[in-house]
Amino acid sequence: MNAGKFYMSDPWLNPFIGVIEERINRCILKERLLAGNGSLCDFAMGHHYYGLHRANNGWIFREWAPNASKIYIIGTFTGWKEKPEFSMQRINAYGDWEINISYNTLKHGDLYKLSVHWEGGQGERIPSYATRVVQDDKTKIFSTQVWDPVHVYKWHIKDFRSSTTSPVIYEAHIGMSTSEEKTGTYREFTEKILPIIIKSGYNTIQLMAIQEHPFYGSFGYHVSNFFSASSRFGTPEDLKELIDSAHLAGIRVIMDLVHSHAVKNVNEGLGLFDGSPGQYFHTNNRRNHVAWDSLCFDYGKDNVIHFLLSNCRYWLEEYKFDGFRFDGITSMIYYDHGLEKNFTPYNDYFDGGQDIDALIYLYLANKMIHTFKPGALTIAEEMSGMPGIASGTSIKGYGFDYRLSMGVPDFWIKLTKETPDEHWDMGKLMHELTQHRPEERIISYCESHDQALVGDKTLIFRMIDAEMYTGMTKAYHSITIDRGIALHKMIRLITFSTAGGGYLNFMGNEFGHPEWIDFPREGNNWSYKYARRQWQLVENKELKYQFLASFDRQMVKLYHDFRILDDLYINRIYENNHDKVIAFMRGNLLFVFNFHPTVSFTDYGIPLKGKFRIVIDSDDPAFGGFDRVDRKAAYTSVRKAERHNINVPFYLYLYLPSRTALVFKTETVRKATDI
Repeated sequence: MNAGKFYMSDPWLNPFIGVIEERINRCILKERLLAGNGSLCDFAMGHHYYGLHRANNGWIFREWAPNASKIYIIGTFTGWKEKPEFSMQRINAYGDWEINISYNTLKHGDLYKLSVHWEGGQGERIPSYATRVVQDDKTKIFSTQVWDPVHVYKWHIKDFRSSTTSPVIYEAHIGMSTSEEKTGTYREFTEKILPIIIKSGYNTIQLMAIQEHPFYGSFGYHVSNFFSASSRFGTPEDLKELIDSAHLAGIRVIMDLVHSHAVKNVNEGLGLFDGSPGQYFHTNNRRNHVAWDSLCFDYGKDNVIHFLLSNCRYWLEEYKFDGFRFDGITSMIYYDHGLEKNFTPYNDYFDGGQDIDALIYLYLANKMIHTFKPGALTIAEEMSGMPGIASGTSIKGYGFDYRLSMGVPDFWIKLTKETPDEHWDMGKLMHELTQHRPEERIISYCESHDQALVGDKTLIFRMIDAEMYTGMTKAYHSITIDRGIALHKMIRLITFSTAGGGYLNFMGNEFGHPEWIDFPREGNNWSYKYARRQWQLVENKELKYQFLASFDRQMVKLYHDFRILDDLYINRIYENNHDKVIAFMRGNLLFVFNFHPTVSFTDYGIPLKGKFRIVIDSDDPAFGGFDRVDRKAAYTSVRKAERHNINVPFYLYLYLPSRTALVFKTETVRKATDI
């Protein structure tokens, strides 16, 4: 009866099967109600109806504002004053408003807003479906901009399909991607950063802060205009060129999609769009997000689902993004936003503290996205481990392809911060790196942008600290520098090689970018010093950053050459906590780590039969190592005693230098007597 259901892989879910089925049945019912005789893709077309569109040699503009009593379009063409000829007409009881405008009245580049009136009030608003919003350099006021260029972007690849499965993600922020102390642009990213990503071997780019946001320092997570690509980075054509160029290189591009909350700003955002606080958001104590100082969507309203589903389709359709990393899923699906909970007992997932409306929306979003663009990626930023989040809708899950393994970076920071590496627990380390729900694929990572924000430190800066400023020349060595570089490589390799489906890196961290991220703000005198990436460090051949970048390229190459992330199975061969040694197989590759800070082992026996050759040696001088391993030799398992006694096990005997990781590929053995 329950065959093919995600929950069959976890017997601890047996007491909750009824709840799980009831929730999914509500998802299916909502889909039927919204789609009617059509599909969710047909339902998610708000952007084709609302907003500004060319029609009958002119323009037609529509807005949804049920609480409004009057709406005027004001702008450069009206002197920013209300005029009778630009008064919108209410066309139905639902709350839709409409106006037709002659083509010559609105021209490319013109600025406009809505002047919305309601009983007892009035305010200027950015249209809810605005696709181009710009900020005045002097007044800092945001306005909608008519975008109707003569030369529209012509795509080189109209229907990109990635040939890879598992995502190896390069997380990037357009504005801080430049080495100059300024806001970077889409075009600069295409010309300067995309070649770096191509060379590095990542197959997926995750772009942050694309949806327009009033405060640059919010990292793009306080969104005001959900359909507008941030103009601070350039034009829509520039962003399309970036995505098209990545596709030409065979690289997917996904974006951070913020549907978990919205900015409080009234003039730029949706909070009091038509004077009613409940148009898009909750009106009770659930309205304000206590931790993020933002507004919480009411996912129980069909118009909210329509708006957000249309937003998903818009980015896939207009900009040809290849999927989304959904931000703040944990916050969405729990009434308490999952704050200060460890989610140890299973009852935490089913105790009535869950927002079922949010779960229904996520189900519908994934269903629509994967129908509209088969092959699209959806990734949940979800830390609670909600059962079924990263399971297909066909097996009664909510449809995400992957879940971010958010506990892994927290584990690494806690470990490097609080525990000397001679006391690292190898069993606990492997448990933390490999644990995840049996039905889901995860994206594993050592650190993302979250771990590098002001007040915190990147992993390498945490290990090396002040010596980063003086000790990264190739001629310089110290215990602190050598330790930090060795562990930086080992931490990344073991995280990558144990990843349950995909891997993520934040731009610059692959080469050990120093310092934190701090956007311009009043507290730092509006400085861009830390809101950039210092590419000159890795380009300087006299510095050790080159070693780390080279190692990262070789590590990522393991996926291209051996597709190790496609096979989720990890065969744990050996763990010795006293010696700090770990060995495991992933596909045809053997990974051996010696985390011991001081002890190198000669003829260390790994219980394994086979013939192996080294693919990666973290101690290679090309990676800043000390050249202690013979990388040309073939390593063959042997029986130490009584060679022909079948009861004597085979061992692979290796030299394992301290703080070194080795990756071997298996070679064909002709017959058993060869070993």
